[in-house]
This record gives sequence, C-alpha cells and structure tokens, in this order.
Amino acid sequence: MSKHLVVGAGPVGSTTARLLAERGEEVVVVTRTAATAHPLDGVRRLHLDAADTDALSAAAQGATALYNCANPPYHRWTEVWPPLAASLLTAAERAGAVLATVSNLYGYGAVDGPMSPDSPLRPNSAKGGVRAAMWREALAAHRAGRVRATEVRGSDYLGRGVVGALDGRAFGRALAGRTVQVLGDPDAPHSWTSPEDAARLLVTAAADERAWGRAWHVPSNPPRSQRQVVTDLCAAAGRPAPKVTAIPRPVLALLGLANPTVRAVRETAYQFERPFVIDDTATREAFGLAPVPWERIVAELLP
Repeated sequence: MSKHLVVGAGPVGSTTARLLAERGEEVVVVTRTAATAHPLDGVRRLHLDAADTDALSAAAQGATALYNCANPPYHRWTEVWPPLAASLLTAAERAGAVLATVSNLYGYGAVDGPMSPDSPLRPNSAKGGVRAAMWREALAAHRAGRVRATEVRGSDYLGRGVVGALDGRAFGRALAGRTVQVLGDPDAPHSWTSPEDAARLLVTAAADERAWGRAWHVPSNPPRSQRQVVTDLCAAAGRPAPKVTAIPRPVLALLGLANPTVRAVRETAYQFERPFVIDDTATREAFGLAPVPWERIVAELLP
C-alpha cells in the first residue's frame, strides 16, 4: 500500500480518490472545506488550504503521487492559480512525489483543427495563459530533475453532477420541452470529456514513468455539437428534442455585468464558435484506454 494525496474533491478528484481506494491504496483528499457532500469509504479527508506550501508539503510527506484536481472559482483563476500551482509543485518536489495535474485545452488557444498534446501552446485568453504557464513551470522542474511531472488534458466535462457549458440546468429545460440557449454555435462539433475518463488517465499517468515529462489527452468520444448532445439526451428519455439557440452576444455581455462567472466565460466562448476537437490518439496507443461509451454518459445525465 502506498500513499496518494489528492487535492480537490470535485468530480475528477472524487473519482480519482475512489479509483485509488478501490485499488487498496492509502488515499488522502485535501479540500478547503471541512467536509464534502459525498464521503468515500477508505478515504481520509484533510481540511487545509493547498496554497499554504508548508502545510501541503507536510501532508504530502511519504506520498507516492500528488494529484492536482483543484478547481478554483472560474472568475478568479488569474489570482488563485499561480500561488496554488507553485505550492503543489513545491510540495511534490519536497516529498519526492509524482505531480499529476488535471488540465484542459485552453492553452492551445483558438485552433483550426484537432488538438493533440504536440499542438503548440498559443493561449489567447488570460485563463489559457495561466494554464500554459503552469505546465511550462512544471515541465521545467521535471527537466531539471527536481520533480517528476505529468499533465492530463480534457475538454469540457459532461457527466452527472458536472457544472459547465452543458449541465443540469440546460438538461432540465430540454427534458421539460423548453428552449435551450447555448454558448456559440449550437452546431459546431465539440469534444466532451467524462470525469471518469480523466480520473482513469490521471491515475494511469501518475504510475507509469512513460507518461512523465509530457502531457496527455483524456480519451474522449467522437465530437458532438451542443444540439446533438441535447437531442441525444431527449432521445434517451423518450422525449422530443426542444429548440436549441445561441445566446446572443449582447445578452451574454449584459448577464456578465451582474455575474462574474458569466463574465469570465466570455473570453473562452470562442471554443463553441468553431470546431473544438480533441485528438487522443497518443493516449490510446500508449495506455490502451478508451472512453466511457457515449450512450452510458448520456444515460447518466438523466434524472
């Protein structure tokens, strides 16, 4: 049995902790809140601020791997992520633990084709810049021999309990036959990632030295437009698909005046205005991983 420290108890962090616990490992989950909504058997909770480097380093002592599954408030990434990422990197270095980070596709910026881990990092948003900088710093530390680091990147999450571009609010409206408004072009092909697939790859990459020193894309199903996702959901429920329209840009701007999260979404809305497709070929070939079947993902979205 080895010790594993998971920072963050959202969908990916909780699933990562569960997978490790089911394997018989010693698992500690670090959160800023004293308790989480869904306690896991065999998992110990630790209440601390992961940006506190000394406290996190003490918690990481003896750990084989440190998993960065943190998810700061979306509108505060530029202020919260840099010190938090630095703390995680330092804690992993002090403990001699592998640093396995969950990331996304923001660092690639606006693209004209499928994104692979070899695609250049050319962020065109502040949040993308933060994510790209986090990886560059971790990779530099890895190449300097200070730490063993890897990163897994997924697209927008889709699954039970996920709050995102398409979530329970939109699905509730769809199943009630009400119009669903979405970001960008409702018909643009878009990759979706299951939190379970992200967690499986994260655990795999942390344990396999072939994964260290590079980024990997989470295995994901073929792209589906937002309209197709809504249609698939309604078909699974035996209900007709409702009307799906784009949120007008002026309306999005108006909503952003009162809601900082909506305001923060505006700079990454480009991902839904053109094809946004993940290439997971390298992951499948290296680790033999395949995504959760699309039909199962859709079924789990039903109330």
